[in-house]
Amino acid sequence: MKKKGFTLIELLIVIAIIAVLSMISVPSLMKMLAKSKRTEAYLYLRTLAQAQKVHFAEHGVYTTQLNGASGLGWEPEGSFLYTYGFPGGAGETHFIGQSKVPAAALQGASISFHGFVLYAAGKIYGEKLDIISLDHAHVFTVVSDALV
Repeated sequence: MKKKGFTLIELLIVIAIIAVLSMISVPSLMKMLAKSKRTEAYLYLRTLAQAQKVHFAEHGVYTTQLNGASGLGWEPEGSFLYTYGFPGGAGETHFIGQSKVPAAALQGASISFHGFVLYAAGKIYGEKLDIISLDHAHVFTVVSDALV
C-alpha cells in the first residue's frame, strides 16, 4: 500500500502564498482598526456637545470648564484614546487619553456666546495626529486626517 500525502515543497508553496496574502491585507486591516478607533471621538464629541447645550440652557453661557465646580461635569468613561476639550488645565479643560496627545493639539477649540467648537486629538494610525472637531451646529470636521 502506498500512502498519499503532501511533499515538503507543496507545503512551503502554500505557506508562501498565505504569507503574501497576509502582507497584502495587513495595511487594510490596520486602517479599518483606526477608523473604528475614530468612532470613539465621534461618540465623545457628541456627548460633550450635548453637555454644552444643557449648560447653556441652565446658565446662559458655554464653558471651557469640562469638570470642576463651575464646569459641565463631563468626563470620558473608562479608558479612551483621544484627548478631548480645550487648551488649559488637565482634568478641568481637557482630558488626555491613552495616546498621550498634549492639549496643544486642541488649539482650534473655542467658545463664544454664539457657539462652540470642540476638538478631539489622538494618534490612531502612525505618528500623524488625527484631529476631529464638532461645532454647535453638529457639523463634524476632520481637521487632520491620520488615515491619509
